[in-house]
This record gives sequence, C-alpha cells and structure tokens, in this order.
Amino acid sequence: MTFFELVVARWSKIAALTQEHIFLVFISVLVAMCLGIAIGIAITYYRPAARVVLAFCQILMTVPSLAMVGLLLPLFGIGFKTGVAALILYSLLPIVRNTYTGIQEISPPILEAAKGMGMRELTILRRIKLPVAFPVIMAGIRTAVVMIVGIAAIASYIGAGGLGEFIFRGISQWNKQLVLLGAICISVLAIVFDLLFKYLEHHLREI
Repeated sequence: MTFFELVVARWSKIAALTQEHIFLVFISVLVAMCLGIAIGIAITYYRPAARVVLAFCQILMTVPSLAMVGLLLPLFGIGFKTGVAALILYSLLPIVRNTYTGIQEISPPILEAAKGMGMRELTILRRIKLPVAFPVIMAGIRTAVVMIVGIAAIASYIGAGGLGEFIFRGISQWNKQLVLLGAICISVLAIVFDLLFKYLEHHLREI
C-alpha cells in the first residue's frame, strides 16, 4: 500500500484523531493562557519572585515528556486529564516569560505619565501595559501553541487521544508509513495553528 492509499484508507480515522488533537491543544492553551498571563503580570510587581518563577518554568521545560507524564499519572490517572496537565506545564514558560518581558520593556516615562494623570494601577494595566505588551505576549502564545502541538503526540501514549496514536501504533507494528502519517499530520497542524494565530494577532492589533 502506498502512502497516498494509506491516507485515503484511514481518512475517517485521521479526521477523528485530528479533532481529538485540536481539542487537547485548545483546552491546554486556554488554561495555560489564563495562568501564564496572570502569573506574568503578578511577577512584574515583585521582581525577586520573577527569577524564581521563570527558573521553575525553565526547569519544567527540561523534564522529558515521558517523565512528565509519568509524574502526573498518580495525580490525574490515565487519560485526557494527565495529557492536558502536562501540556499546560510545558506551555507556561513562553507565555509567562513573554508577558513579563513585554510589560517590563514598557518605557517608564509612559507609566509615570499615566500615574501623573491620576490613573489607578488597574487602569494602567488594562489601558497601557497589556495593549503595549500585546505583540510580545501573543508571540509567546504562538510559540507555546506550535510547541505543544508536537508534544501533544505523547498524550496518545496514556490514552488521551490525538494524532500521536498513529506514531505509537506504527512503532509497535514496525510500520514506517503509520509513523510518517502521524508526523506529517502533526506538522501540518502546527503550521495551521501558527498561521491562524498570526492572522488573529494581526486582526486584533487593528481593532
């Protein structure tokens, strides 16, 4: 069977696993965005904590994906929850770091002028800090998304679903075409997500 025939024969399975993969990434990114941006904002108000938090996030990134899943299994069990938890942890570094960096790089005179106009800190955050830092924050989110689309393949190993199923099944069956099918589908999905977020960033900046 040629690779093209394999794609045609398994098209319905590809569609189903792609939906699972997208849902897994979407939930993980959504939670990671809420946590990461909140943490990134919080540590701009207390710089000593920033070093600890960013170092912790960097350490999480160095943990091999299989080891991360193994550490989380006792907490969440086999399946979707463990996959999402692992992806959230891997997503934190680029989002937290870019949120922190984007806000820290805002020119101090701009913030002083805002305070001089009588703006409260919450207003400054909402109307100045976040809009100015938005491109940097969005770049961190894009990085996280593209990264975890690939890492999400490991979620199939613990029954969380997704396109990684083709890869692990191909390895177990010594089927190179299945491994290639999974790898290509994940790569295409990562490119699609990157282009989608790039368009979203451009559209939001024009509003």
